[in-house]
Amino acid sequence: MIRVAPGVDPPVRIDIWSDVVCPWCYIGKRRFETALGRFEHAADVEVVWRSFELDPAGPRQRDGHLVDLLAAKYGMSREEAEAANARVTALAADEGLAYRLEAARPANTFDAHRLIHLAASRGLGGRAKETFLAAYFTEGAALGDRDTLAGLAARVGLDAEEVAAVLDSDAFAADVRVDEQEAHQLGVTGVPCFVIDGRFAVAGAQSPELLLQAMRRVWALAADATGAVG
Repeated sequence: MIRVAPGVDPPVRIDIWSDVVCPWCYIGKRRFETALGRFEHAADVEVVWRSFELDPAGPRQRDGHLVDLLAAKYGMSREEAEAANARVTALAADEGLAYRLEAARPANTFDAHRLIHLAASRGLGGRAKETFLAAYFTEGAALGDRDTLAGLAARVGLDAEEVAAVLDSDAFAADVRVDEQEAHQLGVTGVPCFVIDGRFAVAGAQSPELLLQAMRRVWALAADATGAVG
């Protein structure tokens, strides 16, 4: 069994770039959680959620149905877009997620990311990420709507006055931009993207087996670098 050298806490950090309106990101989150649950040293892993916007120039809220927007964006027919949504919905179901893409309300996610950073500063980043993803994909929540965001933040356990202060200002905007700039520097063009200990990247909603293999590999490298013994 690998033992971590004293003073290394935590030995492995996993940065996950994702967007809260990305269907593959929610699937990837569940697969990652499965992998982490199988990882022998899960208690020694720090997970950091990083911001990534699929459509940073998009309006706060969009009119129309998601399927029509997808068809226009990717040059597909409406029937092809519906089939694509059906496929991703089936894959989500395999991970225990009940997607309702017909009710999804596409939106700009910048403010949602700012609130996730607020939550992270209070030790609630993971809870916020899960809450916003579930709200968009299973509840049809409008993540570009201020009142909706405030209500979701309350579910997370954030203070209402603090949330309002963030939404009324540019608080945590720089944090979102730093995440996005770092993603660009790393060459991240799609999400989810898992960067393990700053040295190994896994792009896409990969299988739990592949993610577990990557974590074990990086753990071994970190142990070697710190002089751990087996």
